[in-house]
Parts: sequence; structure tokens; C-alpha cells
Amino acid sequence: MALIHTFDENNFIEICDYLTKNDTDLKLIIATYGYPPLWKRSPSFETLIHIILEQQVSLSSARSALNKLKEQVGQVTPESILLLTDEQLRNCYFSRQKSSYVRHLAQAVISNQLSIESFNAATDEYVRTALKKIKGIGDWSANVYLMMAMQRADLFPLNDVALVKSLQETKNLPRFISKEEISVIAAKWKPYQTIAAFILWHSYLCKRKRVVSAHI
Repeated sequence: MALIHTFDENNFIEICDYLTKNDTDLKLIIATYGYPPLWKRSPSFETLIHIILEQQVSLSSARSALNKLKEQVGQVTPESILLLTDEQLRNCYFSRQKSSYVRHLAQAVISNQLSIESFNAATDEYVRTALKKIKGIGDWSANVYLMMAMQRADLFPLNDVALVKSLQETKNLPRFISKEEISVIAAKWKPYQTIAAFILWHSYLCKRKRVVSAHI
């Protein structure tokens, strides 16, 4: 049976320190900017909506859309999403495509095609496979949910633009680098690739003077 590696406020700093003992580049990031926030979200339907909103837009734009949605419906539930018209979703800054995605997600939860509660003791691969069956959720969205909502410790989203950019800056890598090459580098941080990713995201944001709270 596959091991499930997790992290929380009790071991996060310890894991950061462990990684920096074996990687001077990560050590320099923490020496320069301090420890990264322990970015955390609730393992919920609302979080999946939030992650869909974040696809291919800035964090601030996604947060604005989520806040607008919450103003519209109060509690973000599958039922409340399905009650919204196309116009109401547009007024919450949802594109036509993302409106389709969140409706599909809501229907999947209501029909029990997707059971978020069943994820608690499931392996990373089980969760990823279940989420990717939902229209609009791919590897990136599934990995972010695993990393931030479930605190799974060994994920590294290879197609995250900011993460790859930070890795290139930190390791002085060429502008064009394959996913396979990135995967080889990230594998050195197993079984704590998620925490290495947090450190790299932290560097990316700090260099650009962007502040993102722990409850991202």
C-alpha cells in the first residue's frame, strides 16, 4: 500500500530545515525571505471552485471572482452553483468555459460521481484520478488541491508557470527546459516536493513584492 506523506504546522518548519540541509539554493531563499507561509485551504467543494477560477489567471483575479460569487450565493455549495444563471455567473467574473466547469463539478458532487469526503484516507493517485474525471480539472488543479487542501507532501506541479520560473531563477537553469528535466530536479526533494514547491513559490512572490496570506 502506498505511503501517504502529509505535513502540517507541527512539522512544516522541520521539513523546510531538512530540505535546506541538502539544497543550498533553497537555503538561500529562506535566508533571504524567511520561511514560506504554510498555504492551506479547506478540503471542500468551495476550494475546488476556487482552483478552477485560478486556472490561467492571477491569484488576485481568482480571489475577486470567488468573493463576488460568495456575495451572490452566501455559502458556495453544489446546489447554490446550479441555481445561478449564465448572467449571474458572468457577473461573478466567470468565463463561459469556467461556468461550464463549475456546473459540471456541482452535478458530479450532487450525483455522487465525486465524493470529496472519500479522499481523506485515499492515495494521491486515487484523488488525482477521481478529480481528473471531472470536466475542467486536470493535473495542475488536482495537484494544487492535494497540496493545499489535503497537505500532501510529495507533489510538484510541472506545468505551474510561476513554479517553473522560480526553479529556473533559483537554479540558474536555461529558459527552455523540459518537464522531464524538471521532474529529475524535483525528485531530489522527495518525499517533500510540496514543501520545496512552497519555498520556490515564496521566492517567486517575494521577488515580485507580492504578498499572499497563508489562507491563499
